[in-house]
Amino acid sequence: MKIVIEEDSINFLKKLSKNNNREWFNEHKDMYEKAHSNIIAFADALLVEMNKHDHIETESGKKTLFRIYKDVRFSKEKIPYNKHWSGGFKRATKKLRGGYYFRVEPGNSFIAGGFWGPETDDLKRIRQDIDLNYKDWKKLIANKTLVNTFGGIIGEQVGSAPRGYAKDHPAIDLLRYKQFILKREFSDNEVISPNFIGQVNDSYKKMRPFLNYMSDVLTTDGNGISVI
Repeated sequence: MKIVIEEDSINFLKKLSKNNNREWFNEHKDMYEKAHSNIIAFADALLVEMNKHDHIETESGKKTLFRIYKDVRFSKEKIPYNKHWSGGFKRATKKLRGGYYFRVEPGNSFIAGGFWGPETDDLKRIRQDIDLNYKDWKKLIANKTLVNTFGGIIGEQVGSAPRGYAKDHPAIDLLRYKQFILKREFSDNEVISPNFIGQVNDSYKKMRPFLNYMSDVLTTDGNGISVI
């Protein structure tokens, strides 16, 4: 049986957005639990499909999910619950780098993948590779399938050239990135469609050339010798 995200799971989020308080949530806990179970089932089914073409370390759909309970300590918006369902999949082994993410939110659903917060040494290695192999990078991100699916790389950037690189470097547009993310958005109707799980899985597949290239970069030194 094909797992779908039920319309009730979207409607719960719409209602929660209008009633984001503990009293309402506790009174509608059964609605939350039903929707939560549906999202777990979706994540479980997606995990099965992903493991057919990648190696995922995340053990189960439930393990992918982030809590709906919001940590308000560092948030400007002091509401107790997130207004979305979201989860992440981690690639297995030290050789496979990068991660996958999905978010289901009325009017703002998307999937993403890549590198959200490269450590200092990783970012240094990435920039070193861009510097030396920027033609390969430009060819990689100009791939027709990647562009048609995701548009291009997005992520935070430094305001000017990173230290050690000239402002007129031929790949300065890439060197400025601090994050390297691919993202695809979906409408509410697409999310509840029977084809959604296939579309998400297919989108993750189309990220793979980029993730695999980055994995090679981050597991080798500038001479292409393994460092793990």
